[in-house]
Amino acid sequence: RLFSGCNRLLTSRIISHYDSINQCKKEPPEYFNFASDVLDEWSQLEKVNGGRPANPAFWWVNEEGEEVKWSFEELGFLSRKAANVLSEICGLQKGDRVIAVLPRVPEWWLLNIACMRTGIVFIPGVSQLTAKDILYRLQASKAKCIITTEALAPAVESVSPDCQFLKSKLIVAKGRREGWLNLKELF
Repeated sequence: RLFSGCNRLLTSRIISHYDSINQCKKEPPEYFNFASDVLDEWSQLEKVNGGRPANPAFWWVNEEGEEVKWSFEELGFLSRKAANVLSEICGLQKGDRVIAVLPRVPEWWLLNIACMRTGIVFIPGVSQLTAKDILYRLQASKAKCIITTEALAPAVESVSPDCQFLKSKLIVAKGRREGWLNLKELF
């Protein structure tokens, strides 16, 4: 389906590229990475075609009506920043695991794409997890990092002494919390 207002040339170039792979006219890449092979490709095509199409790459609206809209270029830039936070500040490497216990806020998607970029394993969790659930997931996955909200931080703190692999704790909140890195401040 073509998005209304989206440049047909932009859409047709992406579709024809992937159609040629599906029809075995082109070799598929040895290693596929959604962030670089799709997101960054669309970002480059936005630039070539003279700017942003009418539809954003990411559009989020909460219950209060607050909106976040990002172009492909903005989404790529912000996901690279998130990847830098995970790899440089948290010290995570390809194959390491990160648990994100977040509602579906914009940071959830940025972190998901950042993990794709870096090869870090993204393990999503729902906001209804209890301390016991979080402990089990941290121990079973051997996650080196957990990302959550202010509401779930006390549950993580109560079990973190029992998680030998956990090295970094990131919080998505407006304020600071002792012993946690604040993702919004790191941006």
